[in-house]
Amino acid sequence: MELSGKIILVTGGSRGIGKSIVYKCAEQGAVVYFTYLGSQTKADEIVNDLKSKGFESYAIQADASNFQRAQEVIEEILKNHQKLDILINNAGITKDNLLLRLSEEQWDSVIDNNLKSAFNYCKAAIKPMLKQRDGVIINMGSVVGVSGNAGQANYSASKAGLIGLSKSIAKELGSRNIRCNVVAPGFIQTEMTENLPEQELQKWLSDIPLNRPGQVEDIANICVFLASNKASYITGQVIQVDGGMNM
Repeated sequence: MELSGKIILVTGGSRGIGKSIVYKCAEQGAVVYFTYLGSQTKADEIVNDLKSKGFESYAIQADASNFQRAQEVIEEILKNHQKLDILINNAGITKDNLLLRLSEEQWDSVIDNNLKSAFNYCKAAIKPMLKQRDGVIINMGSVVGVSGNAGQANYSASKAGLIGLSKSIAKELGSRNIRCNVVAPGFIQTEMTENLPEQELQKWLSDIPLNRPGQVEDIANICVFLASNKASYITGQVIQVDGGMNM
């Protein structure tokens, strides 16, 4: 298995893309911790389901935007397993609006949950990784962080910020064998997209050369690859998984 013996933390791992990453990493032999914000019931269901299949995972309630809580989460993992091999920053939200109508709260909330949260966990995780002289960080971006998108100034800015953060980490820590990359999904079929009006759905699809939305497994698969030794010479990159939408 690609990730056998690895200790992984996935933020925002109780649903959608994050949940798929948790399952895929566990199935590849990793011990997977994941954070969740809301439903403990959903988080426990994931842990129990993976356990029934012979895989090991742990759920930790945490607000990803809280700096101190990020420190506590990492400390708990280190207490239990004495190392952290891979960090996948997936936690994030959207609060879309045209810039003219975008409130300060909508801006701050998205920046805190999408960008500051990644800083929080990267800051906490690099300490044990530096001691290990080994580690992988994967930050979940978006194609709109590369191209921008009308009505998503806050979301696009947060994801563009992740690119700058990740490239800086890759340059700072590459000499210590710590890799950092961004996965930038395009239009992925999740709970967030399933209620889109048909007209808006068709507009998205018309911009995708493969003429279909991506699946959460498409993102989980690239995360497993980047986390594995097969990607040992890849760092500082933005990997777009978008069906060709943003060429």
